[in-house]
Amino acid sequence: MGRKITDGPLRNKERTKQKLIDSLGVILIENGFKGLNVMQVAAKANVDRKLVYKYFGGLEGLVKEYLFTKDYWRFSDEQTAAVIEQSKTDFGKKMAYQLLEDQLNALMANEEMRKIVTWGLSEDFEPLKELNREREEVGEKLFAAVYDDHFKDKDKNIRAIEAILISGIYYLSLYAQTNGTFCGIDVKAEKGQDEIKKSLKQIIDWAYS
Repeated sequence: MGRKITDGPLRNKERTKQKLIDSLGVILIENGFKGLNVMQVAAKANVDRKLVYKYFGGLEGLVKEYLFTKDYWRFSDEQTAAVIEQSKTDFGKKMAYQLLEDQLNALMANEEMRKIVTWGLSEDFEPLKELNREREEVGEKLFAAVYDDHFKDKDKNIRAIEAILISGIYYLSLYAQTNGTFCGIDVKAEKGQDEIKKSLKQIIDWAYS
C-alpha cells in the first residue's frame, strides 16, 4: 500500500492560499476593510506578499476568492434548479420566509458576514460589485421561475416586499451589534429575534393572502 502524500508543491500551494483567505477574514473582523492591502494580509498570514500576486493576481483576486467561500447567497445551478422545483407547489411562499429566516440567523451569528455587508455598502470595489451582481442573478432566476406569474395580476409586488424585508434584516443585524435595542426589541436576544421572525412570517402570509 503506497504512503499517503501529505506534502508537496500542490498541497503547499493550497495551504498557503487558504492561509491568505483566512487571514483576510481575521483582518476584516479585527480592523474592518479600511486600508486593506496586500502587505497587511501577507504579514498576517506570515507569507511573502509576492504569493498574493502569484496565486490570486493581487488583492482583488484574493478578495474575490474570499467572498466566494463566504457568500450566503451562493447557489450552484443545480441547487437553484432544485429550489425552484421544490417551491412551485406553494408559489414560493415557504421559500420566501425560509430565506429571510436563514439570512437573519446567519447574519446575527457570523461577524464576517456582517463585515462583508458593511463593506459592500461602504466601498466601490469590483469584487463586491461582482458579488452583488451574482446575487441579483440568482434572485432574478427565483423571481422569474417561481414568483412572477403568481403575483402578476395581484396588487402586491413581491419583489418590493422582499427588497424591504431583506434590507431590514441587513440593517437590524448591523445595528444590533452596537446598540442592541430597536423599537423596544432587543435584537441581540433570542426572544427579540423570534419576534422579528414572527413578524417576517406575518408579512409573507399577508403578501400571499
